[in-house]
Amino acid sequence: MEETPTAVLPPETSGRDFIRQIIDGDQESDKHAGRVATRFPPEPNGYLHIGHAKSICLNFGVAAEYQGTCNLRFDDTNPLKEDVEYVESIQEDVHWLGFDWADRMYYASDYFEKLYEFAEQLIKDGKAYVCDLSAEEVREYRGTLTEPGKDSPYRQRSVEENLDLFRRMRGGEFPDGSRTLRARIDMASPNINLRDPALYRIRKATHHRTGDRWCLYPMYDYAHALSDWIERITHSLCTLEFEDHRPLYDWCLEALNLPDRPRQIEFARLNLTYTLLSKRKLLHLVTGKYVSGWDDPRMPTIAGLRRRGYTPEAIREFCDRIGLAKRDSVVDVALLEHCLREDLNRRAPRVMAVLDPVKVVLTNYPEGQVEEFDAVNNPEDPSHGSRKVPFSRELYIERDDFREIPPPKYHRLSPGQEVRLRWAYLVRLDEIVKDENGTVTELRCTYDPATRGGDAPDGRKVKSTIHWVSASHSLPAEVRLYDRLFSSPDPDDVPEGKDFLSNLNPESLVVSTTCRVEPGLSQAKALDFFQFERLGYFVADPDSTPERLIFNRSVALRDSWAKIEKKTRGGKP
Repeated sequence: MEETPTAVLPPETSGRDFIRQIIDGDQESDKHAGRVATRFPPEPNGYLHIGHAKSICLNFGVAAEYQGTCNLRFDDTNPLKEDVEYVESIQEDVHWLGFDWADRMYYASDYFEKLYEFAEQLIKDGKAYVCDLSAEEVREYRGTLTEPGKDSPYRQRSVEENLDLFRRMRGGEFPDGSRTLRARIDMASPNINLRDPALYRIRKATHHRTGDRWCLYPMYDYAHALSDWIERITHSLCTLEFEDHRPLYDWCLEALNLPDRPRQIEFARLNLTYTLLSKRKLLHLVTGKYVSGWDDPRMPTIAGLRRRGYTPEAIREFCDRIGLAKRDSVVDVALLEHCLREDLNRRAPRVMAVLDPVKVVLTNYPEGQVEEFDAVNNPEDPSHGSRKVPFSRELYIERDDFREIPPPKYHRLSPGQEVRLRWAYLVRLDEIVKDENGTVTELRCTYDPATRGGDAPDGRKVKSTIHWVSASHSLPAEVRLYDRLFSSPDPDDVPEGKDFLSNLNPESLVVSTTCRVEPGLSQAKALDFFQFERLGYFVADPDSTPERLIFNRSVALRDSWAKIEKKTRGGKP
């Protein structure tokens, strides 16, 4: 039984990975005349996800390091699943991550005529034939991993008959699924991908670029290899599931005797705990309305991560830290969250927001008086400066920052106990007001005017500082508290009879409409990020307006990865 991959730490130091070692060797031998050309070849049948981000960073990053080029090429060979929406979203995501393809955006459909000519050449050379077996019959003839397949009864058709049938396939004479063009390789090959694989299939569907001009579409392995050659790609970097397909990739190029052939190199795909990266399953989440769309902030899509508040810098850092491997493993999603915290800790402005407010009335504060306090925007970077925060007699604090009967070692607000209000004064709780149901509605406190912005003159200290907003100046906001979409580290690990949907986390989204925020947040633009002090990192949702403020929680302040990493590498937790 194959060993189940487990969550791993990335390498402690980043050496020269195996792909760059291969390219270094090619440079030394002057292979491809020193050129380095890569490509990122997504199929436009869904939105890109964090796994694609790893491939984007690798392909564009390698090209930049070697002063080469990286093409963006859409593998649009399956018109039944592709859409212009996906094409546009892919371009947006690659640009947002910080990469550019200049004038090198291509489509496999750009080469349909050339690919067809290559197919006719294979037929003329006796290396391809038209097969009438149904898909089910092809599976029966293919054999198993331990038993060889058997030849199709149509394998010995003449070149003339194959050319005639293939041209009639192109002309639309035959129905879908009735015939395929197959490579004539070896039905006894230990690699099942070489047992006369299909190169073309009939598919009478409207293509988003070519319309109805074609009803004959190339298969991925065939189109991919030859598109790479047409674009003069030198290093075709693929994820590990294509390793068994590499012999077919090479066969397509060798069978046509093409010079200066690209080399396919495989690396381990990204697997994350608490995350699914199957495009089919992500599509099911969208179409089944388990999420609000491809850009739902709980989705691992780049669009979803962007709306969640992830930055391109954090994602690039994550991809750099996990490195490249030849064996599949699972990366703890806490590392991705850690990379975001590190980035936002350096750059995010600090603001005060109260998610679950309870009113505080300073009984000895003059009615109608308003003060302004200077609040530092980011203590990690003084260049962010400061802002003015209004202060008044009536404030809101977090309900969780108060206990009527405090537990041991509780240092926040409780009867007779003092706390510091961030940037402002020391206050003491004197009286608790409740409604007829016993719910606390108001905390009556006194403030010490001698403690403005500092310690008490008599030297007394407090052990807790809490955040607040002015009741009359703060603004209402909707806050969406996002958590991991799945409650299990392995969403596919389910009891018999269940599927991955049974692992959906019912608490993955909690919406709060009681939040109050600093008045300055009325100017927040879409995707502006902030640290809500003591609460976490938040981002202005694209649907947010000054009249209806909406903020998404990107990640909480607690960083489990930093503790995991320190403990695993020998430090104290």
